[in-house]
Amino acid sequence: MKKRDAEASKEKIITNAKILFSKKGFNASSMDELASMCDLNKAMVFYYFKNKQGLFEAVMKEVLEEIYNTIKKENQNQHNPIKELESFIKTYATFACEHPYLPSLLLKELSDSGSVVPEQLFANMRQLFEFFSEILKKGEKEGCFSDIIPMILYFMIIGTLNLMITTKQLRIKAHALSGVDTCSTCNIDEISEYIMKKMKKMLKDEK
Repeated sequence: MKKRDAEASKEKIITNAKILFSKKGFNASSMDELASMCDLNKAMVFYYFKNKQGLFEAVMKEVLEEIYNTIKKENQNQHNPIKELESFIKTYATFACEHPYLPSLLLKELSDSGSVVPEQLFANMRQLFEFFSEILKKGEKEGCFSDIIPMILYFMIIGTLNLMITTKQLRIKAHALSGVDTCSTCNIDEISEYIMKKMKKMLKDEK
């Protein structure tokens, strides 16, 4: 019973941490507020996670594993590299839009040059990239894609989706103030379809 209660408490903390990080970001989130959301004593939160960074790493590990498994499952239904790439982009876009803490926290982790990415978290990040890279290599082998540099293409796709999601409110405000086209009304399906269309054009060998 105690083991089951401990697992339930840890999952409750992680679940509420996702919500809190999503609303306030990493820096503005407090462990006091998190403990209140979980209806737990703050000491109990620190019992399972030594500090906020440790909790952040646990959250990111779970989220990255979930997005990887989701993309992998969806891609099992695809039968060629072009459809696999399309599925990767659309699945990531939909997941990130439904779980806005993913792009914001991932951008934080990748941009924080002052810290060292923990080995387990780095492994989770690498797993998703390697899956993407294999799609491109398969496509190149089958003649669907040419001139691939996986890391650049990966950052073009993931970076664009992450920024489009995290800057939505900013883009809406900018459009309202200046009238500049900031794609403020674009939904995630339109964005992912546009990215895929441009990717296919870039990767297609027309020689």
